[in-house]
Amino acid sequence: MINTKEASRLDVSRHATRLFLEKGVTATSADDIAAAAGISRRTFWRYFRTKESSVEPLFNHSSFRFVSQMSEWKLDTTIEAFIHGYFALATRPERDVSDDVLCALLIARLPMEPGLREAWLMANHKVQAEMAKVVARRARRHSEEFDVQLCAATIIAAMRTVDEHITDAVINQKKVMTMESINDFLARAIRTASTLPICDAIKD
Repeated sequence: MINTKEASRLDVSRHATRLFLEKGVTATSADDIAAAAGISRRTFWRYFRTKESSVEPLFNHSSFRFVSQMSEWKLDTTIEAFIHGYFALATRPERDVSDDVLCALLIARLPMEPGLREAWLMANHKVQAEMAKVVARRARRHSEEFDVQLCAATIIAAMRTVDEHITDAVINQKKVMTMESINDFLARAIRTASTLPICDAIKD
């Protein structure tokens, strides 16, 4: 559960994302974002170090939610079975779906809006510690161990690459991809990136 300040920053982030998608980063000012979100300019700068960093809370929210779902990966389940099974059955609140769509549209704009890439990379870096907990549980190791941290880092990098590839293909190139093919892609990327043997079923 996020606190009041985090919820407020997330709300501002949604407004910033919509404006960046509509007008572009250069044509959008911090004042525009503050006005759209109903906050003062001073509050905006108290929340964010740059106007581009205002999209970080949305990226963070989506990324942390995904890794939280990964924490439900049972030991006796392969990565392929988990990804296909969980995401086929999972029901998500409308707000989460809307946030994920905004994130996907923003990720697809990264090649045209390089100023946003820092926020995207920061979000991926922040979620790495949570992924290390997932890896540690399956590897029966401590989350602070180097090998666990390395595995978590490579998995996060793989997931970031998948996100960028798929959003570019579907949104920019207008290619058709089924949910099954996307899940295949993600599971294959995680298996390939895992530097520890965590992707097969593990006996408890």
